[in-house]
Amino acid sequence: MAKKVDDIIDKYEKKLEDQYGEDYIAEFEPEIMNKEYELFRSEILETKVTNYERWCEIAESILKVTPSSKDIPKLEESIETAHLNVTPSAAASFGALVGLGLIFFGILVLGLSYALGAFSFFFPLLLILVGAVAIKPLSNMPIFLANRWRLEASNQMVLCILYIVMYMRHTSNLEHAVKFAAQHVGPPLSLDLKKVFWDIETQKFFSIKESLDHYLKGWREYNLEFVESFHLIEGSLYEPDNSRRVTLLEKSLEVMLEGTYNKMLHYAHNLKGPITLLYMLGVILPVLGLIMFPLVGSFMGGSVQWYHLALMYNLILPVVLIAMGNNMLAKRPTGYGESEILKSNPEFKVYEQWTINGRLVPFSPKAVSIFVAASICLVGFMPLLIPIISPGLDFDLFGMGAFFDWKSFGGPYGVGALLMSLLIPIGLAIGVSMYYNIKTRRLIKIKKKVDDLEEEFSGAIFQLGNRIGDGIPSEMAFGEVASTMTGTPTGNFFSTVDRNIRKLGYGMDKAIFDAKVGAILLYPSNLIQSTMKVLVESAKKGPQVVSASLITISKYVDRIKQVNERLKDLLADILSSMTSQINFLTPLIAGIVVGIGSMVTTIINKLYTSFEQFGSGGADAPTNLAAITSMLNIKDAIPSYFFQIVVGVYVLQITIILTILSTSIERGMDTTTTRNRIAANIKRSMTLYTIVCFIGIILFNLLAMSVTFNPT
Repeated sequence: MAKKVDDIIDKYEKKLEDQYGEDYIAEFEPEIMNKEYELFRSEILETKVTNYERWCEIAESILKVTPSSKDIPKLEESIETAHLNVTPSAAASFGALVGLGLIFFGILVLGLSYALGAFSFFFPLLLILVGAVAIKPLSNMPIFLANRWRLEASNQMVLCILYIVMYMRHTSNLEHAVKFAAQHVGPPLSLDLKKVFWDIETQKFFSIKESLDHYLKGWREYNLEFVESFHLIEGSLYEPDNSRRVTLLEKSLEVMLEGTYNKMLHYAHNLKGPITLLYMLGVILPVLGLIMFPLVGSFMGGSVQWYHLALMYNLILPVVLIAMGNNMLAKRPTGYGESEILKSNPEFKVYEQWTINGRLVPFSPKAVSIFVAASICLVGFMPLLIPIISPGLDFDLFGMGAFFDWKSFGGPYGVGALLMSLLIPIGLAIGVSMYYNIKTRRLIKIKKKVDDLEEEFSGAIFQLGNRIGDGIPSEMAFGEVASTMTGTPTGNFFSTVDRNIRKLGYGMDKAIFDAKVGAILLYPSNLIQSTMKVLVESAKKGPQVVSASLITISKYVDRIKQVNERLKDLLADILSSMTSQINFLTPLIAGIVVGIGSMVTTIINKLYTSFEQFGSGGADAPTNLAAITSMLNIKDAIPSYFFQIVVGVYVLQITIILTILSTSIERGMDTTTTRNRIAANIKRSMTLYTIVCFIGIILFNLLAMSVTFNPT
């Protein structure tokens, strides 16, 4: 049987070699893909993923844990989906080892605090609870990584089907079409397609159809349209009539687009409830609830401290919001999104350099951002450092009390210290915004240029196809179309190709793809690059094949554009609401809450001081004054300094979380756009928060200081 299969393969390889030459066969040899898989896997997977694999291996060698029989199939599927080099037992061992480690560490801290006479129950109990709760999620880390992988891979699915259809439109060969898609679709879906060839090379499967069918089983539950489209493409191989074959290929893309649109329609309708719940539980109620915390600390005898507030708002709530956001994204329909921009553009290669005295000097964006953030935050921490550096240093702040008002039992209570605390969230925001801005400012400009080119690209290649169909050679057609589109991005692209052909004497392939002067370098778009590849390949079969291919691609691109615009319309209301929450409502409400909280603390401070002074009068003091003084004890109130830091950091966290969520809902996993929007949204929201806080603190504290208290 094996000999017959080999004979058939040799027979058709000989036919392809006779028709296209040895170079054609060598270009699409599957072994090329197979040898690249392991190297490609190590490049595509993030460092933290490969580190996770090493941690799992170490954990299994220390404490081997076997997951339950019902969890093993799900873990195995997730490990295969995310291309992880771990076992279910290793994943379970990692979760158990980390969780038990936290529990034992908490018990150790509890014992040491008791032995040293500084008994503290809160932090040891927190470590024990975190350790117990973390065992299951950490054991299921492969499932989380697989869900994220599916979300990222789904962004390229429409383009994947488009590339396969584009190639098979002129060459009906599934292996070469999948290879073509793997070259142009980009990671992470390209790794999945390379894995298809890898499974054939390792003899796990014996044909491209078997390997593809096995791969598609993993998507049947998550994206049936993708599976059906591939089956239609496979079915086109058995059609003897060329027109019926092309009809099936076009139908496969139509099924992908329509299925994506219908699922996104339902997703957009079902998203309103979870988004509203996220706003209420994550933004509105927590921020409004902050108003009562200054009073709660005083009325409860100091049992509520600022670090309890920080634990709730800066750790637990963000984790809950991230979990809710991931749950929404896990239900997002696959197949719609945009590929990550190529990073081969020459302008991008110098984005980590400054020009000093006419010379390019390399620098680290991370180091610069950390230095700037730390410098600003250091000034914000001065109210905590001043009593250590210069005890007793203080002065009056324009009738609003002492500037620092440092109290040994709690910290700084002064308005000046509160205003300086604004520098801490400002410093963190500037650091994060600066880092992401440096990382994306050049990329986003290139992305905008590419988007403009893709916007009019379908019309341009339609014209190009018509010119070639009229009998004009492909090399001359670029100049013809460029002259009619002067001043446009597409006109500039075609002009660059035409200039390379006329002035440098390059062939069409080299004029477009040359590593030094190729036109594609200035427009790093997967769609444009793959279309030009189809143009070069189909040119080997004659101008009429080129013309038909380009005109068909133009129609495909137009169809994809129409579906994308309809999907954006569906999500417009939700995204608009999220944008207003990020840039306006959340920082505005939080700033007002900080102002009110500072006023409450100032009033408690004045009441306590007045009652304490009156109580020292002896027999004239009312009998119930001691009870009132104990209720309004400034020692038990949360200092406004710490209160503002907690709220400011929470606003920063909410801004980042909602920005990631809104961008992922709109565009899928688009790292460049997400980082660019984080930089812009942080700048806007934290600026508004700081302004509202500053004005609110001044106004509310002037109001508090104008109130007089007479215990008699």
